[in-house]
Amino acid sequence: MRLKEWGDTKMEDVKDLLGRLLNRVDGSGISDEDLNRQINAIYSIYASAVGSEQIIVQASRFNALKYIHDENPRIRLIGMERLILESREYTHQPADDEIPAILDKLEDKLAEMLARQAVEKQLEEKIADRLDERHQEYVNEIRQEIIEEEMGEGESPANRKKMEKLEAMDKVKLTSTVMQVVRPQSLSEIVGQDRAVKALASRIASPYPQHLILYGPPGVGKTTAARLVLDEAKKLPFTAFGENAPFVECDGTTLRWDSRDMTNPLIGSVHDPIYQGAQRDLADEGIPEPKPGLVTDAHGGVLFIDEIGELDPMMLNKLLKVLEDKRVHFESAYYDEDAPGIPEYIRKLFKEGAPADFILIGATTRDPSEINPAIRSRCAEVFFDPLQPEHVIEIVNHAAEKLKVHLDDGVARLISEYTMEGRKAVSLLADAYGLAVYEKGSADAPVITLDLMKKTAMASRLSPWYDKVASDVPRVGHIYGLGVAGYWGSTVEIEATAFPAREEGKGTIHFNETAGSMAKDSVATAASVVRELTDKVLSDYDLHVNIVGGGNIDGPSAGSAITAAIISAVEKIPLRQDYAVTGEISLSGEVKPVGGVYEKAFGARQAGMKGILIPEGNRSDIEEGHLGLTVTPVKNIQEVLDKMLVRTPKTAGEEPLPV
Repeated sequence: MRLKEWGDTKMEDVKDLLGRLLNRVDGSGISDEDLNRQINAIYSIYASAVGSEQIIVQASRFNALKYIHDENPRIRLIGMERLILESREYTHQPADDEIPAILDKLEDKLAEMLARQAVEKQLEEKIADRLDERHQEYVNEIRQEIIEEEMGEGESPANRKKMEKLEAMDKVKLTSTVMQVVRPQSLSEIVGQDRAVKALASRIASPYPQHLILYGPPGVGKTTAARLVLDEAKKLPFTAFGENAPFVECDGTTLRWDSRDMTNPLIGSVHDPIYQGAQRDLADEGIPEPKPGLVTDAHGGVLFIDEIGELDPMMLNKLLKVLEDKRVHFESAYYDEDAPGIPEYIRKLFKEGAPADFILIGATTRDPSEINPAIRSRCAEVFFDPLQPEHVIEIVNHAAEKLKVHLDDGVARLISEYTMEGRKAVSLLADAYGLAVYEKGSADAPVITLDLMKKTAMASRLSPWYDKVASDVPRVGHIYGLGVAGYWGSTVEIEATAFPAREEGKGTIHFNETAGSMAKDSVATAASVVRELTDKVLSDYDLHVNIVGGGNIDGPSAGSAITAAIISAVEKIPLRQDYAVTGEISLSGEVKPVGGVYEKAFGARQAGMKGILIPEGNRSDIEEGHLGLTVTPVKNIQEVLDKMLVRTPKTAGEEPLPV
């Protein structure tokens, strides 16, 4: 039987054939002549299988040459072990009773080698046949396409009609949107966020950029600032970003994924080779193809996720893994690394993963406490401030310049009364612009008047979002506290009245329950403080404390304001109405620190206050003169009363209330 016919035999047949070719002699009494003959036969078969050049390479690699050419057949047998079994560990000259086992081992190795070669040859022949078939199919397809093109039959009439419709639609272009026209083109155009932009730039335009979370109300420029900071960073020689660093933007509210990991636009996924639109050649062979996601698109640049607080928790966990590894690793039940015909790029993706070395910038309107602690621990945090009316006015004026529209006096300020969002302000301007053009019948130099702006606001059912409640006229039992919701601060109107009870010691305290349990506890604490300060028992009075509007107060920060209002009502001494107060009150009369002081100052400013009283413990949270306010830290309720009570001529000579 010839060697090329061995592919049709089983492994046992190959071993039997080798035994007959080698004319094996079993037993321990084998002679040197018989052993030499069998070694020569083994060498000849091995040489015909691997070739003379490969024998030289293998013999040198395993240091077998000096053994193979020795006259002693037992030493030659050591050389054959090294050569065929591919190891240098064979150094022991075998005894007669060891020789049959060694020959068996060499024959097994030869049989395995010859059988594998036969199978590989058969596979090569099949592959060649398959390639010939594919080539012929491809040639036939090309030939058919050329014939159809020559005959004008490449497309059906229905398909040609659809194509013509698409081409006609491509020729229709609307003008740019208002947001595209007025969008800031440089960092200097971002209004009211100097501190946040500087913090953002210092963390991105660096040799070691940081992952970031941007907090702030909507419409203040978080997305635009992130994009422009990357553009500036790419121009600097010391930053980590190249000139082609991408800015990939997506929205956490719309990102969706398949729990089976068959579809994941953010991280990437592996498509089923048959049912998910794989390439035709891959689908025919059943080869799965990894589809890199947005994290790979952002490699070397920035991945910006708007509203990252809305991102699916499971997807967020997968994102955290990518941030750690800087790569995306793929798995698929359809993938077999030993399968033939797999493209090298697919092998590389499955073996090494897809690169995903990027800087994450997430933006959110949520409170930091609502964001996943794991992502917060990996990111620096930057806070964008709410816009002030003057900022909105500046944004509107810049937008009017870019739109080439004239604004009458007071229009920009009127818009600032309807919204504190830059994006909404531009949207209102665009609405008024459209109405002006429509009424004029021309887009040439339109003018927006106050009356037209009011019509626009009425059509959108808008009303001014804040009132100037501050007053220079003191009032008894009336004070403004400060509250915060999200990134917005506001004033909380508190009023109190006190009348002597009809029967001593049987007075009542009435409080609107809708304000919440925390405000009710503040009233109870204030009652004890009032007794300490005035030596008056509130059970001798019918006392009514009212949170105007009935809004729920989530926290104890109205304590000092409620205490001052009650004392004012009991002592009949009026309180200032141009200052607002915040701070928790203790039973000893101390004013304790509270949260949200920065945002509360914004609310006081919008209400027209001249200043605010804050706890001494919050002194470092806000700078003096912030937003043009007089910021007064206080340690105890006596300091609050000294600042807020207005002595009338009747009470001016009285001693201060004891502490």
